[in-house]
Amino acid sequence: MLRQTSLGSLGLWIGGFLTIVGFAAYFSDNATLNLAGFFYGIPLLLGGLALKASELKPVPFTEPTAANVVTLRENLATEIQNQIRKDVTRYRYGQQAHLDDTLARLGLSATDEERPLLQGLKEAEVAGSYALILEFDSPFVSLETWQQKKEKIEKFFGPGLRVELTQPSAKYIDLALITTPKEKAM
Repeated sequence: MLRQTSLGSLGLWIGGFLTIVGFAAYFSDNATLNLAGFFYGIPLLLGGLALKASELKPVPFTEPTAANVVTLRENLATEIQNQIRKDVTRYRYGQQAHLDDTLARLGLSATDEERPLLQGLKEAEVAGSYALILEFDSPFVSLETWQQKKEKIEKFFGPGLRVELTQPSAKYIDLALITTPKEKAM
């Protein structure tokens, strides 16, 4: 639940309430509430403003996840897939965009203006495997550039995954991270 709560908004509400209580107590000569309101309210209010200024909203699921896909996720998803799903579906602070560091390391983000932006994600079943599909708005990075980085993307996200890249419409790229069957030891 806390993952879906904006700490900036929470700080603004609680800090604002305590600050108002502090001012009301000041004008009614209630020294105890006055001090609590000012000493706790104003710092919380300022902290809430700072968090709100650096807030990055969670990425929405573009399609509801089917029950059979949830079962596949529980049984087959890699640690990396789970980490990505959890990271992008919660509020983040102090980042310009979701996966911005990852895109820079993969060579898909020359500048902040050209960086592909993660717009949504969905989970699906692909040939009996679990797939986490990241939907990017990528007007400055072509599908060909993404295709050239495919091997590097697969290595970056680790073993047990293969990558499929599609372009559902102009300027949009879907990056599917699909689990691969575990190899049997010989």
